Amino acid sequence: MFINCHSFHSLRYGTLSIEELVKQAYESGAKELVLTDINTVTGIYDFKKECEKFNIKPIPGVEVRKDGKLLYVGIARKFSGIGEINKVITGHNCDGKELSEIAPELKEVLIVYPMSNIPSELKANEYIGVRMEELNFLIRPEYERYISKMVIFHPVTFSTDEEYELHKILRAIDNNTLLSKLTKRDACRRSEYFIAEQQIVKAFERYPQIIENTKNILVECYFEFDFKEVKNKKFYTKSKEDDLKLLRRLAYSGLEKRYGLNHEIAKKRVEKELKVIDELNFCSYFLITWDIVCYSNSMGFMHVGRGSGANSIVSYCLGITDICPLELDLYFERFLNLNRKTPPDFDIDWSWQNRDTILEYIFDRYGKDHVAFCGTNVEFKYKSIFREVGKVFGLPKEELDDLTSKSMERHDQNSVVELVQRYGKLLEQFPNQRSMHACGILISEEPITNYTALEMPPKGFPIVQFDMNVAEDIGLEKFDILSQRGLGTINDTVNLIRKTRGITVDIRDTKLSKDEERSNEYLAIGRTIGCFYIESPAMRGLLRRLKCDNYRTLVAASSIIRPGVAQSGMMREYIFRHNHPDKFEYFHSIFEEHLKETYGIMVYQEDVLKIAQYFGGLSLADGDILRRAMSGKGRSIEKLREVKANFFDSCRKLGHSEPLTAEAYRQIESFAGYSFCKAHSASYAVESYQSLYLKVYYPLEFMVSVINNQGGFYRTEVYIHEAKMSGGNIQTPCVNTSEYQTTLKGADIYLGLMLLEGLETKVAHSIVEEREQNGEYRSLEDFIRRIPIGIETVQILIFIGAFRFTRKPKNELLVEARILLVNFKPEQRGLMLIEEPVQEFKLPQLKREQFEDAFDEIELIGFPISCSSFDLLKTKYRGSVFVRDLLQYHKKQVKMLAYLIARKHVPTKKGTMYFGTWIDVNGDYFDTAHFPDSLKKYDFQGGGCYLLLGTVEVDFHFPTITIHKMAKMPMIPDPRYAYDKEKQYDVHRQIKEDISMTHRKPYPQEQEIGLPRKQFK
Repeated sequence: MFINCHSFHSLRYGTLSIEELVKQAYESGAKELVLTDINTVTGIYDFKKECEKFNIKPIPGVEVRKDGKLLYVGIARKFSGIGEINKVITGHNCDGKELSEIAPELKEVLIVYPMSNIPSELKANEYIGVRMEELNFLIRPEYERYISKMVIFHPVTFSTDEEYELHKILRAIDNNTLLSKLTKRDACRRSEYFIAEQQIVKAFERYPQIIENTKNILVECYFEFDFKEVKNKKFYTKSKEDDLKLLRRLAYSGLEKRYGLNHEIAKKRVEKELKVIDELNFCSYFLITWDIVCYSNSMGFMHVGRGSGANSIVSYCLGITDICPLELDLYFERFLNLNRKTPPDFDIDWSWQNRDTILEYIFDRYGKDHVAFCGTNVEFKYKSIFREVGKVFGLPKEELDDLTSKSMERHDQNSVVELVQRYGKLLEQFPNQRSMHACGILISEEPITNYTALEMPPKGFPIVQFDMNVAEDIGLEKFDILSQRGLGTINDTVNLIRKTRGITVDIRDTKLSKDEERSNEYLAIGRTIGCFYIESPAMRGLLRRLKCDNYRTLVAASSIIRPGVAQSGMMREYIFRHNHPDKFEYFHSIFEEHLKETYGIMVYQEDVLKIAQYFGGLSLADGDILRRAMSGKGRSIEKLREVKANFFDSCRKLGHSEPLTAEAYRQIESFAGYSFCKAHSASYAVESYQSLYLKVYYPLEFMVSVINNQGGFYRTEVYIHEAKMSGGNIQTPCVNTSEYQTTLKGADIYLGLMLLEGLETKVAHSIVEEREQNGEYRSLEDFIRRIPIGIETVQILIFIGAFRFTRKPKNELLVEARILLVNFKPEQRGLMLIEEPVQEFKLPQLKREQFEDAFDEIELIGFPISCSSFDLLKTKYRGSVFVRDLLQYHKKQVKMLAYLIARKHVPTKKGTMYFGTWIDVNGDYFDTAHFPDSLKKYDFQGGGCYLLLGTVEVDFHFPTITIHKMAKMPMIPDPRYAYDKEKQYDVHRQIKEDISMTHRKPYPQEQEIGLPRKQFK
């Protein structure tokens, strides 16, 4: 009798999970259940599975609402009816079609209208829902004629009094209003919970027709769905046979290019893979991926095929990946095997600049009716819970900020806060909104609205209403179309080299991207700032500890850097064994035989398969099940238990003792959840080498591209420092030389206008466009005539030195700008700026202090350009020890002066500790460790220069300083606001007072030198 049930997928409305909804239905005696979440089918597939556990007949539907008003409930007669409803919701979400109060013609859908929205005429498939509390209305003549078309309408939204209050809180959040201002219309009725079916039937006993109509709906409707059938586009060509022929031809064509004609091992591997791919009906999946890559290549885009897909020699031959699985002994079974129930997974990266073009191609090529992004359910998180719940209880912003910034134990306790905490706990793991999956694209054989309604997020690509786990469950395999800034940097560098030097670098040439001699030298000393994946302090430290000077070691480093590996002690053990290959014993001879490359340690996910196969006697397919289950990707606990039992039984048969088997399994278990796929690490390593090669041979072009791609571990200041260390002459923005992005002219690097805080993007582009069309600016007056601009913006450009080509001092330019722009209004521009010369004026000669420009730069860009941050300190002391000497000070105490460039906090049992990264006065990098005890007295005081006292610890060639004391060093007073000795006047302030230039705020002396207005990473 329950034909209108809401789960918490009715966002900010329902309070019951799918599991709890079905369980309560079972307890109430329901034999059939209809899920009708509001404007969504998010939960219907989980709902079907859950109902079948309790032997309840599942029926899917949708409650259609517009602006909070219930229009009607659509219940699918059969699965195709869901597609009809989905098209209605999709039309509204994506095409802006109005939801009409009367349901459209839907052949396989039964419509139930509420009493508040009865149409003038009812179609054959339409009914009116009557609640128990509305039965009294039926005696009225206007309703009596509808009785034959009425059904029982008992919505379910919550289960307890507490959940009803939670529902009201959700409604207040959704309506952005106080709980006290919520109206009855905004919330559900107090009766919307499960009661015994007999009680409902009893209430309607005077109207047997209504009871019969309801039963007929429940009998007539059903939900048949084949979860096992692949829903992806079935054929790339016209048939499975043609797909296989095309895939075979492409594979062998690529085989010849990659390996030549007589490589028998490669041929056997290709044939083996093609057989499995065909049996699992994945030919079209490979061909579609190949097609996307072909389009990318035709556009001249760089891509990286990574993830487990690089374990396939077919994907290597098709050009999807550039990792040879034979070279690295990669198992195809890690990617695809006959026992694997889950889909394959191609992860392909493009530059962040090109990804949208690739997406547009996919949507156009395969049809907008068949392509959509995966969705995600964004849950209420700690901060959003307390902010949203606190808001509906009327707490002011200051208290909301306090609640979200502290743990619950530290909250001020009062009756309102206790209520916020009580209901906040209930909201944990509740979906709050639907969003777009970062990269997962679905391409379906049938129209995708057959399975889901679509939504249109701000990004502009439609999304399905369920997440990747549901997509996987129902047979829709996603294509991961990712983007990253590292590829953008590589591509921009290659283009810049061609432009500045006339040299074409074939960066895909593996002679460049693997084991290049000078690149290996840089790698071994961790000189990798700006390089994809290998520039973080932790990675640079690992490279130095390993003296990493080759591709294979870099591949291993890319895997063991993972946090879980480090915490398990595996990374430490690997470093020791790498440096002392004769001072350890292998756990077992099988580990020595099959894991010799990694010194008997399971560094990669493929290593788990090797041990499962060779030590445990499992098949590769069962080994992959074991790996997936342990990593959390396999959701069948029963299957894990089964494979674990098989592992122990097989080891017993192979003669391994119980303790030996248990230890081997423990090692698998401790590592499987954290390990990297070897192919994934190898793909990253190739891209890292490509970046490093460009950094080694074309450092200025490379660093300019890093700056322009706005990516990486560090803030822009660090990359500018690195460019300066590489011989670049850094120039502040100039209206006659700079572009929107940073540019390179010989050894001169002109910072881009985009780096100026406060300069609008539109204005920055117009400065460049006007100059390109009509030539350089001859003067400040000429600039103001040509660019519609206000005094605040002109002021920014003057203070950064963008008019230095005029050879006029800044104070003179400020006065000139004010005279030109006095009472400036855009509509008067033409009248005011008639070609008349500006009145001649003369200022007294004003002395400009040495570091005024530096303080202007700090204010407008975030760090000094014209001098070093060390030059702005009061002290002349520059440290007793420098980075170049640290290896000589093992276990000794040192005092250093250093500039902070990054810090990372790490929670420990004793409290938070930090790792810091610094540069000394010579510009060299070093790292520090700050333990909780020292931080209590000597904590970080923001960015800037610090005096450090600590003990050097050299660990496998890599020095780290454990800090005992540190103090932030004071900087000189800002000379722009300091009075001279004769106390005549403050130059900047005098100008501002005289000409009423009050917009520009003084830069506080305590401001951190060079610290941008963003937190440290």
